[in-house]
Amino acid sequence: MSQLLLQPKRRRVVNGRLRNRMIQERYSPSEPSETSELENEAISLNYAGFWMRLWAFLLDLITVMALNGLIVSPFLRFTNVSGLLSIGPFNLETVLSAIVFFLYFAIMTKVYGQTIGKMVMGLRVVSSKNDELTWTQVVFREGVGRFIQQSFFLLYAIYVMVAFTAKKQGLHDVIADTFVIHEQDNNSDVN
Repeated sequence: MSQLLLQPKRRRVVNGRLRNRMIQERYSPSEPSETSELENEAISLNYAGFWMRLWAFLLDLITVMALNGLIVSPFLRFTNVSGLLSIGPFNLETVLSAIVFFLYFAIMTKVYGQTIGKMVMGLRVVSSKNDELTWTQVVFREGVGRFIQQSFFLLYAIYVMVAFTAKKQGLHDVIADTFVIHEQDNNSDVN
């Protein structure tokens, strides 16, 4: 005979309101509970939606623009090489700005699992295999996935797929086999 238990998950403040969420677990007193850690982890994941990710991305764009203003612009001014390399619409400033953009997202995602915008919004990038993010996943997520989306104008609309997929994944998440979740505060367990 199974019983349905409701246990408090975590105490969480969202938009200034405290929300207690409950996890439903089924167990039978005569049989030991044999749920795997992966199933328990899947229950507790709270996927980040479109709007939270959009605000985090906008904060990251401000950060990247500031880095470009601190690194790329002074470099080009002092070296006076800005007009040397120009191939069609791409000049040296555009190429260096793209490199700073990629390095910012790749290094922050690999080292911290989140960028500054995600830190502010309480989000984290995790592997679907529940492991630490690998460089391959990071390069595919931040390099290949974003390049595909940004190289074709119509593919900007694919960012909206985050709002309509079950696990709130964008194309770059699907390519790299990652998720963006709300970070959980382990110190705020409800007693």
